[in-house]
Order: sequence, then structure tokens, then C-alpha cells
Amino acid sequence: MPSAIIAGGGLAGLAAAAALGGAGFDVELYEARPFLGGRAASYPAPGGSETGIIDNCQHVLMACFVNLLDFYDRLGVRDRIRFYREFNFVEPGGRRSAFKAGALSFVGLPFLGAGDKLGIMRALAALDREYARRTDLDSITMLGWLCEKRQSRRAIDRFWRQVLVSAINEELDRMAARHGFMVFKLAFFSKRNASDMGLSAVPLGELYSAERWTRLPNVRIHLRAPVERLCAIPGDYHVCAVPFDRAAALVPELNLDVSVFEHSPITGIHLWFDRPVMDLPHATLLDRTIQWAFNKGEGRYVQLVVSASRSLLEKSRNDVIALALRELAEFFPKVAGARLEKAHVVKEARATFSARPGLEAVRPSARTAVPNLFLAGDWTRTGWPATMEGAVRSGYLAAEAVTEAAGQARKFVRP
Repeated sequence: MPSAIIAGGGLAGLAAAAALGGAGFDVELYEARPFLGGRAASYPAPGGSETGIIDNCQHVLMACFVNLLDFYDRLGVRDRIRFYREFNFVEPGGRRSAFKAGALSFVGLPFLGAGDKLGIMRALAALDREYARRTDLDSITMLGWLCEKRQSRRAIDRFWRQVLVSAINEELDRMAARHGFMVFKLAFFSKRNASDMGLSAVPLGELYSAERWTRLPNVRIHLRAPVERLCAIPGDYHVCAVPFDRAAALVPELNLDVSVFEHSPITGIHLWFDRPVMDLPHATLLDRTIQWAFNKGEGRYVQLVVSASRSLLEKSRNDVIALALRELAEFFPKVAGARLEKAHVVKEARATFSARPGLEAVRPSARTAVPNLFLAGDWTRTGWPATMEGAVRSGYLAAEAVTEAAGQARKFVRP
């Protein structure tokens, strides 16, 4: 069978490897780091073994991430994903609201006023109508569209922003409207459980650990194996599956111009307390810097996430931790009486590409001008923003292009 060489052990490269390995290709995958997963990875917590293995940042999927779930099926780990239908919105002061995603489910939320809800209802109806009709959604921002629909400031801050900034990792005034439309179209207007939130019940690294690949014996993984120039490695086909800021150096023959791409950061804050402080499995936090809190260990280990976290990049570690403790106590009062035993801050300044207006037209496709060289990565032309689903789709699209070039065309992308 033909051979395929893949550079990059993030979700895009892993998805390409699983698809091609399943199709009978001999696959060699090279990853520079000592673990797989890219930005969805796990590693030993700094400072001792008592805190075990942690994820770099909490990663969330939705039931509509059909290609990501297909990838988990290929590795036999789909049963490690736990789905939740109910979302918990918490206001400063501790008032809680349970939200079940659906076209009208926000109507009963007490943190929105009657006027806010009516405006949201009208905007959602307009979004449904305009999704396939408007041709300018990649050239305007989501905030611009929301202002066009006369959304109130409270509706924007507490509903639209709370959902979209976490989903797309970009602020509303920097985000192309097409991506905001996609999130709500899939979550509110597709199948009934499309917006169910999935969380891995195990560290992310266990989802694609070495034993998982025994199901695909013709896929060989090489860790601590950086690639300087991809096409210098002998093989029939080559797939470059690294972030956009590294791709040009690995495949200089393509003359890639990635100057139009920008990064958007994510900050993950890990806190270990001497007693339980959080009694919910997860919560989205309103009106503060911290956007999400996840109960990772009986209420004593809490992981906080700030998407599009530019405001935190210049803050010191101690300042970030102090801000996190101060804000978390506003939502969960037990924090004030607990002792912080350990904290770990992960600032990913280059977490994702910024899904800004005008970018869609210049995202490259999997196929390139070099017949046996292909691109993968969430930054390529998947139709999706920078999500785990987008990364897996890109890997599947690259694998489809490889099989077509080999005269053995296969389809891997799930619609």
C-alpha cells in the first residue's frame, strides 16, 4: 500500500492518520513534543504527583461535532465522553439559572429581562432566515450584526457573548458573523440534542494514547521527533498538519503566505483547594473576566477558562490567580473560606487563529500545487472556526485528498 508521512500530532494530524490507516495506508506520524493532542493535550501537573495528569485547558465539544465523535469511534474512546444537556449560568452573588439549549429555552432565564428575551427571539428568527441568504457574513462582525438587530447591551453581554466567545475563542467585535451564525444554527436549529455539551471523563491524552493506536497497526507514531522539512522524509504522500505559524518553514515549496492570520489566546487556570468549593459539574459565569468553571475533582480541583484572553497576557501569574480567586468567590462563596493549596496558570498566546472577517477566502484547501503534498489544520479551509471539530474535519479532508491522489478515493468527512 502507499505510504503517508504526517507532520504534527495534534487533532488534525491524528485524524488524518486514523483515516488513512483505516484505509490501508502505511502511515508515519512525527510529533515534536513527547505527547499527542497538540492544543488538546495532557501532561503531569507541575509541582508533584499528588495532582496527577491535567489537561492544558478544558476542552468542550458538542453533540453536533460529528467528525470528532467519528474520530473517537475509530480509536474506541467515544464512551469516555460524558454529555450534559443542561448548562448552569451563575450570576455574581450566586444566583443560578439552568439552561437547556433550544430555540426558546432562554425565555425562562431570570438573568435576562423581558425586553432582552424578545429581542433575542427576533434575532434568532432573523439568523435562521438569513443563514443561507446573506452574502456578507464573512465581511461583517458578529457584533455589527447584533447591533443591526438592535440587541440590548445585556442580551449581548449575557447571552450572545457568553455563548460565542467560548465557542469560537474570539470577541464579538473581531469575529466574522458567519462563524457566530454557524454556532447558533447548529445548536438551536438542527437536531434536538445537537448542543449537548461533551466533556472527556479522562485526561485528554488518554483518548489518543499509544494503546489506542493498536487498532490501527499500520500507523506508527514518533514522539520527540521534530520535522525540519516535510518533503525530505521519504514517502509517497506528505501531510503538513501543524499550526499556520509553523507550516511555511516545513513546506517551503508551497510559498505559503500566512501573514493574514492572527492568533487569539486562551488562558486556563487550575486551582486546588483544601476543601470542596464548587457543587456544580460546570458553570458559565456572567459579567466577569472568568467565563467558565469546571469541577474537576469533587469540588476541590476547579479549572477556569478565559477565551480570547488578551487582557490576561500581560498580567503576572500571581495577579491572574488573585483575580481568579476574587471572581470565583463571587459565584461560589465557599472559596472565601477555603485555603488554596496549589495553582497552575496556562497562558496559550497562540491558542487558535482569530476567526476575523475576510479570512475565509484566503484559508488554504487541503490540496496544494505540489501533487503529493497536502495541508491539514483547523486554520485550513474547513468551513469551521478553530474548534476540535474543525481540526478533525481538516485531517479528514486531507486524507480524502491523499486517497484521491492515490487513485483510491475514499470519503471520511461526516456531513
